[in-house]
Amino acid sequence: MTFEHPAKKGGPGRLGRFEKLAELASNFTSSALFSFLCLLLVAGFLTVHLLHLPTTWQLLAGDAMAAVSLLLLALLKNSERRAEHAIQRKLDAIAAALLEQQEGGRGKAQRDLEKAIGIEEQE
Repeated sequence: MTFEHPAKKGGPGRLGRFEKLAELASNFTSSALFSFLCLLLVAGFLTVHLLHLPTTWQLLAGDAMAAVSLLLLALLKNSERRAEHAIQRKLDAIAAALLEQQEGGRGKAQRDLEKAIGIEEQE
């Protein structure tokens, strides 16, 4: 098993199943619906404790919140790493294009810079 950057897996422009799921999770967690569901989960947690329901119910409510937190952490970290990689590739392309421009002419760095535009949408 190798631990490579999520953006490098599958080649440029290809998203694996986990990366697609991470992107969907990122989009979903920024929605109003997700905020509402989190409020419901917290309200359920508080209700279970305030009603002094059996310990089993209290543990179930706490475990549900912990599971959601861990799942979101994994999915959102993946999205963050891919975005970070795309930003770094853009910065590299800009630096190379500026250097090439100083040296005169239009070459490979200019083409790479054009390809870097919108790369975060592809990875």
